Amino acid sequence: MTQSTAVDLAAYQDETTIRDLIGSARTVAIVGLSPNVLRPSNFVGFYLQRHGYRIVPVNPRETEILGEKSYPSLTDIPFPVDIVDVFRTPEAVPGIAREAVAIGAKALWLQFGVISPEGARIAEDGGLKVVMDRCMKVEHARHAGRMHWLGFNTGNVTARR
Repeated sequence: MTQSTAVDLAAYQDETTIRDLIGSARTVAIVGLSPNVLRPSNFVGFYLQRHGYRIVPVNPRETEILGEKSYPSLTDIPFPVDIVDVFRTPEAVPGIAREAVAIGAKALWLQFGVISPEGARIAEDGGLKVVMDRCMKVEHARHAGRMHWLGFNTGNVTARR
């Protein structure tokens, strides 16, 4: 059994939870944010920054990304964080989830392909909401009606014909 089938992803893709997090969050720590503009993490950070979120890069190899100070770990961030958005391998997630709980984040958001049942359990046990195998940029655009940005179709995504 693969890791993606070992967990019920639907439980971590609740539309109400996603909409509530996108609407209430102001500060997003992006673990694994790359300074390379060709990397998905950089594009997501850039997009979220342009749509009013405070982006906090978490990358021990960098001092600044997207004009913001980069921190080596979540526990080095000296102010509250609403969402911890993860662009790392699934194996790194349990440790990141522990740090997210320790800093009092409100949610752990795992990007496309980042599937960690153990990390989700740690976060939930610590009182965090969890979104898994979803892109925060795509979900923001979908719920905010911004799917037209950079050539996407306009309007909300729907299954209705």
